[in-house]
Amino acid sequence: MSTAHLTIDLDAIVTNWRALDRASASGVQTAAVVKADAYGLGVKRVSQALARAGARRFFVAAAEEGAAVRQALGPGPQINILSGHMAGDTDMIADLDLTPMLNSLDQVTRHLESLPGHAFGVQLNTGMNRLGMDEMEWEAVAPYLLDAGPELLMSHLACADEPDHPLNETQLARFHAMTDGAAVPRSLAATGGILMGPRYHFDLTRPGIGLYGGWPYEAALPVVTLSIPVVQTREIAAGQPVGYSCAWVAEQPSVIATLAAGYADGLMRTLSNTAVLWDGDTPCPLVGRVSMDLITVDITHLREVPRYLDILGPHQGVDDLADMAKTISYEILTHFGARYSRRYLEGRA
Repeated sequence: MSTAHLTIDLDAIVTNWRALDRASASGVQTAAVVKADAYGLGVKRVSQALARAGARRFFVAAAEEGAAVRQALGPGPQINILSGHMAGDTDMIADLDLTPMLNSLDQVTRHLESLPGHAFGVQLNTGMNRLGMDEMEWEAVAPYLLDAGPELLMSHLACADEPDHPLNETQLARFHAMTDGAAVPRSLAATGGILMGPRYHFDLTRPGIGLYGGWPYEAALPVVTLSIPVVQTREIAAGQPVGYSCAWVAEQPSVIATLAAGYADGLMRTLSNTAVLWDGDTPCPLVGRVSMDLITVDITHLREVPRYLDILGPHQGVDDLADMAKTISYEILTHFGARYSRRYLEGRA
């Protein structure tokens, strides 16, 4: 095959979820964030594996994503929509039993008028200033909304990957001030919040990146392997360039392998002349520019030409690759290309 192989370890995702479930305080429900196609790994297979492991609540970004999760899981699990009840979503929310997290007074009006009695939650802005109702908005509608019976009150931490950042304590205090006394389940912590301890856990935690092997959950099992096929090799003399703009020039006679993946497949151009690929335990530098469909790798030191080289695997995880690309693991995961052939590992645990 001429396309790269993306191997996704569902057992590792389940193990990571169970570990974060144990890390959540006693009596706290652990949900699973599966937005953006389960962070690029395939929401159908990922959500089904997590449901079999015991997850009963899932969070997605938009109603359309919720529809995909409902199709995968069938009736039963609660599917929360972080963008809330948007115009045009009413039929989908009703027909598929989705639970919007209402973010504004407009959404409150839309939901309660169009779907009276239908489940909903409320998202509050405690300092991230992205989604959620501000304190004054919440104070104005809280008596009415609480009487309508929300399923959940939630907010989101802006700096949970920096445990010592002062905004964490500020947001925690604001969340208490806005929700204490309400007889409604509450949620503040995603992966980073779970790791900061029980004060942030409330009634429900929402791990996301930690499920998929990313920082700040340093104990996470790695989830993905990405193996890229070698299409062609060539021997070049010292002084010869490789790739666009002559961005790399051989300093000695070299053997260069051309591999079938590029920025169209999610390998960012910032990896040019920077990334490392692996032949088993042997590192091989990416040389020259990342182009749309191809990368070039120096394999001069290898005894044999490999069929594939790994850019993600046991020696290099998503955070390592993100550091090389000067980005974050979320972006690496969610940029995996549609051309990759995908293989799922499950049932070994």
